[in-house]
Amino acid sequence: MIDAHIHLWRYSPQTHGWIDAHMQVLRRHFEPQDLEQVCARVGVQGVVAVQAAQTLAENDYLLACAAQCALIRGVVGWVDLRAPNVAAQLEALTQSPLVCGVRHIVQDEPDENFLLGAEFGRGIASLAKHQLVYDLLVYARQLPQALRFVDRFPNQVFVLDHLGKPQLRTNEWEPWMGLLRQLAERPNVYAKLSGLVTEDSRPAWSRERVAQAIDHALDCFGPQRLMVGSDWPVCLLAEPYEGVWAHARSRLAALSPTDRAAVEQDTAVRVYRLDGSRVHAVASRR
Repeated sequence: MIDAHIHLWRYSPQTHGWIDAHMQVLRRHFEPQDLEQVCARVGVQGVVAVQAAQTLAENDYLLACAAQCALIRGVVGWVDLRAPNVAAQLEALTQSPLVCGVRHIVQDEPDENFLLGAEFGRGIASLAKHQLVYDLLVYARQLPQALRFVDRFPNQVFVLDHLGKPQLRTNEWEPWMGLLRQLAERPNVYAKLSGLVTEDSRPAWSRERVAQAIDHALDCFGPQRLMVGSDWPVCLLAEPYEGVWAHARSRLAALSPTDRAAVEQDTAVRVYRLDGSRVHAVASRR
Protein backbone atom coordinates (compact mmCIF):
# COMPACT_ATOMS: atom_id res chain seq x y z
CA MET A 1 0.00 0.00 0.00
CA ILE A 2 1.10 3.56 -0.75
CA ASP A 3 0.10 6.48 1.44
CA ALA A 4 -0.07 9.30 -1.10
CA HIS A 5 -0.16 12.16 1.41
CA ILE A 6 1.87 12.50 4.61
CA HIS A 7 3.75 15.35 6.25
CA LEU A 8 6.93 15.54 8.31
CA TRP A 9 8.19 18.48 10.29
CA ARG A 10 10.35 19.74 13.09
CA TYR A 11 7.76 21.87 14.81
CA SER A 12 8.30 25.55 15.46
CA PRO A 13 5.60 28.18 16.08
CA GLN A 14 7.19 30.47 13.53
CA THR A 15 7.25 27.96 10.68
CA HIS A 16 4.00 26.20 11.52
CA GLY A 17 1.79 29.09 12.58
CA TRP A 18 -1.31 27.34 11.20
CA ILE A 19 -1.08 24.86 14.10
CA ASP A 20 -3.16 26.79 16.61
CA ALA A 21 -3.92 26.27 20.30
CA HIS A 22 -6.68 23.78 19.46
CA MET A 23 -4.16 21.48 17.76
CA GLN A 24 -1.93 20.54 20.67
CA VAL A 25 -1.42 17.00 19.35
CA LEU A 26 0.44 18.47 16.36
CA ARG A 27 2.72 20.75 18.38
CA ARG A 28 5.72 18.45 18.30
CA HIS A 29 8.20 17.00 15.83
CA PHE A 30 7.00 14.33 13.40
CA GLU A 31 10.04 12.72 11.83
CA PRO A 32 11.01 9.58 9.88
CA GLN A 33 11.15 7.30 12.91
CA ASP A 34 7.58 8.27 13.80
CA LEU A 35 6.47 7.60 10.23
CA GLU A 36 8.12 4.18 10.20
CA GLN A 37 6.29 3.16 13.36
CA VAL A 38 2.80 4.07 12.14
CA CYS A 39 3.33 2.61 8.66
CA ALA A 40 4.52 -0.68 10.13
CA ARG A 41 1.30 -1.01 12.12
CA VAL A 42 -0.83 -0.65 8.99
CA GLY A 43 1.33 -2.35 6.39
CA VAL A 44 2.01 0.78 4.30
CA GLN A 45 5.06 0.18 2.15
CA GLY A 46 5.69 3.61 0.75
CA VAL A 47 4.60 7.25 1.10
CA VAL A 48 4.57 10.57 -0.73
CA ALA A 49 5.84 13.31 1.58
CA VAL A 50 4.11 16.64 0.91
CA GLN A 51 5.32 20.10 1.85
CA ALA A 52 3.77 21.75 4.90
CA ALA A 53 5.79 25.00 4.79
CA GLN A 54 6.31 27.37 1.88
CA THR A 55 10.09 27.66 1.98
CA LEU A 56 12.90 26.25 -0.10
CA ALA A 57 14.34 24.89 3.16
CA GLU A 58 11.29 22.62 3.35
CA ASN A 59 12.53 20.82 0.24
CA ASP A 60 15.93 20.23 1.81
CA TYR A 61 14.31 18.92 4.98
CA LEU A 62 12.02 16.46 3.21
CA LEU A 63 14.82 15.19 0.99
CA ALA A 64 17.05 14.74 4.04
CA CYS A 65 14.24 12.71 5.63
CA ALA A 66 13.98 10.62 2.47
CA ALA A 67 17.70 9.91 2.61
CA GLN A 68 17.23 8.20 5.96
CA CYS A 69 13.80 6.63 5.36
CA ALA A 70 13.21 4.23 2.46
CA LEU A 71 9.46 4.54 2.94
CA ILE A 72 9.55 7.98 1.32
CA ARG A 73 9.14 7.15 -2.36
CA GLY A 74 8.40 10.67 -3.56
CA VAL A 75 8.44 14.29 -2.40
CA VAL A 76 5.99 17.04 -3.33
CA GLY A 77 7.95 20.18 -2.58
CA TRP A 78 7.53 23.93 -2.94
CA VAL A 79 8.97 26.64 -5.14
CA ASP A 80 7.76 30.18 -5.62
CA LEU A 81 5.94 29.68 -8.90
CA ARG A 82 5.44 33.45 -9.24
CA ALA A 83 9.13 34.28 -8.95
CA PRO A 84 11.12 35.58 -11.94
CA ASN A 85 13.73 32.87 -11.24
CA VAL A 86 11.25 30.00 -11.02
CA ALA A 87 13.13 28.11 -13.75
CA ALA A 88 16.30 28.13 -11.64
CA GLN A 89 14.36 27.06 -8.54
CA LEU A 90 12.88 24.11 -10.44
CA GLU A 91 16.27 23.11 -11.84
CA ALA A 92 17.70 23.05 -8.33
CA LEU A 93 14.73 21.15 -6.92
CA THR A 94 14.74 18.45 -9.57
CA GLN A 95 18.37 17.58 -9.00
CA SER A 96 16.82 14.95 -6.75
CA PRO A 97 14.90 12.28 -8.69
CA LEU A 98 12.69 11.80 -5.61
CA VAL A 99 10.95 15.12 -6.28
CA CYS A 100 7.74 14.20 -8.08
CA GLY A 101 5.62 17.33 -7.68
CA VAL A 102 5.15 20.78 -6.21
CA ARG A 103 2.38 22.42 -4.24
CA HIS A 104 1.30 25.87 -3.10
CA ILE A 105 -1.07 26.32 -0.14
CA VAL A 106 -3.66 28.13 -2.24
CA GLN A 107 -6.39 27.60 0.37
CA ASP A 108 -4.70 30.24 2.55
CA GLU A 109 -4.33 32.88 -0.14
CA PRO A 110 -6.63 35.88 0.50
CA ASP A 111 -7.13 36.41 -3.23
CA GLU A 112 -9.80 33.93 -4.35
CA ASN A 113 -8.46 34.26 -7.91
CA PHE A 114 -4.87 33.48 -6.94
CA LEU A 115 -4.74 30.44 -9.23
CA LEU A 116 -5.63 32.58 -12.23
CA GLY A 117 -2.78 35.06 -11.84
CA ALA A 118 -0.48 35.50 -14.83
CA GLU A 119 2.77 35.01 -12.88
CA PHE A 120 1.49 31.85 -11.21
CA GLY A 121 0.39 30.56 -14.60
CA ARG A 122 3.86 31.06 -16.05
CA GLY A 123 5.25 29.02 -13.18
CA ILE A 124 2.79 26.20 -13.79
CA ALA A 125 3.75 26.18 -17.47
CA SER A 126 7.35 25.47 -16.37
CA LEU A 127 6.48 22.19 -14.65
CA ALA A 128 6.03 20.06 -17.77
CA LYS A 129 9.73 20.24 -18.65
CA HIS A 130 10.49 18.52 -15.36
CA GLN A 131 7.59 16.03 -15.48
CA LEU A 132 6.29 17.38 -12.18
CA VAL A 133 2.76 16.90 -10.89
CA TYR A 134 1.00 19.90 -9.38
CA ASP A 135 -0.88 19.16 -6.14
CA LEU A 136 -3.96 21.38 -5.96
CA LEU A 137 -4.89 22.43 -2.41
CA VAL A 138 -8.10 24.46 -2.31
CA TYR A 139 -11.28 24.78 -0.31
CA ALA A 140 -14.60 23.77 -1.86
CA ARG A 141 -15.46 27.43 -2.42
CA GLN A 142 -12.37 27.76 -4.63
CA LEU A 143 -13.30 24.93 -6.98
CA PRO A 144 -14.83 27.24 -9.62
CA GLN A 145 -11.45 28.95 -9.97
CA ALA A 146 -9.75 25.54 -9.94
CA LEU A 147 -11.85 24.49 -12.93
CA ARG A 148 -10.83 27.54 -14.92
CA PHE A 149 -7.23 27.01 -13.83
CA VAL A 150 -6.87 23.39 -14.95
CA ASP A 151 -8.55 24.19 -18.25
CA ARG A 152 -5.65 26.53 -19.03
CA PHE A 153 -3.16 23.66 -18.73
CA PRO A 154 -4.66 20.56 -20.40
CA ASN A 155 -1.26 18.84 -20.62
CA GLN A 156 -0.31 19.36 -16.95
CA VAL A 157 -1.06 16.57 -14.48
CA PHE A 158 -2.98 17.81 -11.44
CA VAL A 159 -3.79 15.97 -8.21
CA LEU A 160 -6.61 17.42 -6.12
CA ASP A 161 -5.72 17.14 -2.43
CA HIS A 162 -8.39 16.13 0.08
CA LEU A 163 -11.10 15.99 -2.61
CA GLY A 164 -11.26 19.77 -2.60
CA LYS A 165 -12.22 19.90 1.09
CA PRO A 166 -16.00 19.33 1.10
CA GLN A 167 -17.86 21.04 3.95
CA LEU A 168 -18.67 17.84 5.79
CA ARG A 169 -19.15 19.40 9.20
CA THR A 170 -22.03 21.51 7.91
CA ASN A 171 -23.40 18.73 5.68
CA GLU A 172 -23.35 21.06 2.65
CA TRP A 173 -22.93 18.81 -0.37
CA GLU A 174 -23.55 21.31 -3.12
CA PRO A 175 -21.99 22.91 -5.01
CA TRP A 176 -19.04 20.65 -4.06
CA MET A 177 -20.55 17.50 -5.57
CA GLY A 178 -21.28 19.12 -8.91
CA LEU A 179 -17.93 20.89 -9.10
CA LEU A 180 -16.01 17.71 -8.25
CA ARG A 181 -17.80 15.92 -11.08
CA GLN A 182 -16.83 18.71 -13.46
CA LEU A 183 -13.18 18.46 -12.40
CA ALA A 184 -13.32 14.71 -12.95
CA GLU A 185 -14.34 15.36 -16.57
CA ARG A 186 -10.82 16.71 -17.11
CA PRO A 187 -8.66 13.63 -17.84
CA ASN A 188 -5.49 15.29 -16.53
CA VAL A 189 -6.96 15.68 -13.02
CA TYR A 190 -6.60 13.01 -10.33
CA ALA A 191 -7.69 13.16 -6.69
CA LYS A 192 -6.72 11.99 -3.23
CA LEU A 193 -9.05 10.33 -0.76
CA SER A 194 -7.31 12.22 2.02
CA GLY A 195 -7.91 14.77 4.73
CA LEU A 196 -11.61 14.05 5.02
CA VAL A 197 -11.78 13.13 8.70
CA THR A 198 -10.56 16.61 9.64
CA GLU A 199 -13.06 18.33 7.33
CA ASP A 200 -15.84 16.97 9.54
CA SER A 201 -16.47 17.84 13.18
CA ARG A 202 -13.48 16.93 15.32
CA PRO A 203 -12.99 14.55 16.97
CA ALA A 204 -16.49 13.11 16.52
CA TRP A 205 -16.39 12.92 12.73
CA SER A 206 -19.21 11.21 10.88
CA ARG A 207 -18.22 7.96 9.21
CA GLU A 208 -21.34 8.19 7.09
CA ARG A 209 -20.48 11.63 5.70
CA VAL A 210 -16.88 10.69 4.98
CA ALA A 211 -18.08 7.50 3.33
CA GLN A 212 -20.49 9.50 1.18
CA ALA A 213 -17.67 11.77 0.02
CA ILE A 214 -15.49 8.77 -0.87
CA ASP A 215 -18.34 7.09 -2.74
CA HIS A 216 -19.02 10.26 -4.72
CA ALA A 217 -15.34 10.53 -5.67
CA LEU A 218 -15.32 6.91 -6.82
CA ASP A 219 -18.36 7.59 -8.95
CA CYS A 220 -16.79 10.72 -10.47
CA PHE A 221 -13.17 9.70 -11.00
CA GLY A 222 -13.19 5.92 -10.90
CA PRO A 223 -10.49 3.90 -9.12
CA GLN A 224 -7.85 4.49 -11.80
CA ARG A 225 -7.72 8.21 -10.99
CA LEU A 226 -7.94 8.05 -7.19
CA MET A 227 -5.37 7.40 -4.49
CA VAL A 228 -5.53 7.05 -0.71
CA GLY A 229 -3.66 9.47 1.53
CA SER A 230 -3.86 9.66 5.31
CA ASP A 231 -2.84 13.31 5.78
CA TRP A 232 -0.82 12.07 8.76
CA PRO A 233 -0.09 13.57 11.23
CA VAL A 234 -2.87 16.15 10.65
CA CYS A 235 -5.38 13.29 10.76
CA LEU A 236 -4.53 12.83 14.46
CA LEU A 237 -6.81 15.79 15.18
CA ALA A 238 -9.69 13.42 14.47
CA GLU A 239 -8.46 9.83 14.17
CA PRO A 240 -5.35 7.67 14.67
CA TYR A 241 -3.45 6.60 11.57
CA GLU A 242 -4.77 3.04 11.76
CA GLY A 243 -8.37 4.28 11.94
CA VAL A 244 -8.04 6.43 8.82
CA TRP A 245 -6.77 3.48 6.83
CA ALA A 246 -9.36 1.10 8.29
CA HIS A 247 -12.22 3.37 7.26
CA ALA A 248 -10.83 3.96 3.77
CA ARG A 249 -10.33 0.25 3.19
CA SER A 250 -13.84 -0.52 4.39
CA ARG A 251 -15.19 1.77 1.64
CA LEU A 252 -12.98 0.10 -0.95
CA ALA A 253 -13.77 -3.47 0.09
CA ALA A 254 -16.55 -3.85 -2.48
CA LEU A 255 -14.22 -3.02 -5.38
CA SER A 256 -12.59 -5.68 -7.50
CA PRO A 257 -9.01 -6.60 -6.49
CA THR A 258 -7.69 -4.65 -9.49
CA ASP A 259 -9.67 -1.51 -8.66
CA ARG A 260 -8.83 -1.72 -4.98
CA ALA A 261 -5.14 -2.02 -5.81
CA ALA A 262 -5.43 1.03 -8.05
CA VAL A 263 -6.72 3.23 -5.22
CA GLU A 264 -4.45 1.77 -2.56
CA GLN A 265 -1.23 1.97 -4.56
CA ASP A 266 -1.22 1.73 -8.34
CA THR A 267 -2.62 5.19 -9.16
CA ALA A 268 -0.10 6.90 -6.89
CA VAL A 269 2.78 4.88 -8.36
CA ARG A 270 1.72 5.71 -11.91
CA VAL A 271 0.86 9.40 -11.46
CA TYR A 272 3.84 10.33 -9.30
CA ARG A 273 6.15 7.91 -11.19
CA LEU A 274 7.18 6.20 -7.99
CA ASP A 275 8.33 3.17 -9.98
CA GLY A 276 11.46 5.01 -11.05
CA SER A 277 10.32 5.95 -14.55
CA ARG A 278 10.81 9.61 -13.72
CA VAL A 279 14.27 8.81 -12.36
CA HIS A 280 15.21 7.30 -15.72
CA ALA A 281 13.71 10.23 -17.60
CA VAL A 282 15.72 12.71 -15.54
CA ALA A 283 18.91 10.71 -16.00
CA SER A 284 18.41 10.61 -19.77
CA ARG A 285 18.44 14.42 -19.97
CA ARG A 286 21.89 14.70 -18.44
